[in-house]
Amino acid sequence: MNPSLEAVKAYLLDLQERICAALEAEDGAAHFVEDAWTRPTGGGGRTRVIAEGALLEKGGVNFSHVHGDSLPPSASAHRPELAGRSFEAMGVSLVMHPRNPYIPTAHANVRFFLAEKPGETPVWWFGGGLDLTPYYGNEADCVHWHQVCHDACAPFGADVYPRYKAWCDRYFHLKHRGEPRGIGGLFFDDLNDWDFDTCFAFQRAIGDAFVDAYLPIVQRRRDQPYGQAEREFQAYRRGRYVEFNLVYDRGTLFGLQSGGRTESILMSLPPEVRWGYDWKPVPGSPEARLTDFFLTDRDWLALAPTPAG
Repeated sequence: MNPSLEAVKAYLLDLQERICAALEAEDGAAHFVEDAWTRPTGGGGRTRVIAEGALLEKGGVNFSHVHGDSLPPSASAHRPELAGRSFEAMGVSLVMHPRNPYIPTAHANVRFFLAEKPGETPVWWFGGGLDLTPYYGNEADCVHWHQVCHDACAPFGADVYPRYKAWCDRYFHLKHRGEPRGIGGLFFDDLNDWDFDTCFAFQRAIGDAFVDAYLPIVQRRRDQPYGQAEREFQAYRRGRYVEFNLVYDRGTLFGLQSGGRTESILMSLPPEVRWGYDWKPVPGSPEARLTDFFLTDRDWLALAPTPAG
């Protein structure tokens, strides 16, 4: 089946609506502000940002649909056969930075690319995923997050979750720090192994999984007490998030290289960040346990409790 831009776009716009509604209801105080924008060289989008809420210090859920005569280097570098093709790219990308340090930062995106050249078969693929970045880790939260990821993948084959879980662990890795950004989840790109309908169904499964994966964690942690020390550690660890997004993230690079809207692209950055020269946590502290135990690319489902027989 030929790819349907209209069907993908309709799904993505609806996904943005549903996620914003769920997060706004959970916050209970702040509302998303919409900023529609147009890209001078083709396309545009709608950025939705929430800030200074009861729950969310800063968050955004962006939809974009851009097109152009040629793919930027970040997209064609690993696919040189696409150079010179026109393209359409659309997606929803979100990042949530809660105020409470015991609630993890969450990121997700789903996207679709179509590259065309007269007289040649269109080339298309899906990409996306979801990942979690805790500051004070909790094993039950990590198991829940990965269980939802596993269940979303299960209808598409037993090998899908472990493959895309491992890809996520590799991708969200700060090489210069020698550590993962968070506890992972799923990451996939260049997906066209199945027919269009199956690939699109998989993208929908991943997009729809975000609320089920994140909100139960938020609800369990939102009232956990914290102080200035926890906030300072959160700000320090947020620095790692900034480093990854500005140095490695393909979505950020694609957006900047394709002439995307800078405010929307950098919406993912947290509101307050700090760096300390060669700072290290106290051995044996909860802060040390983040890197000693949680940021280790482990098999979280192996820690799930065994059901009673």
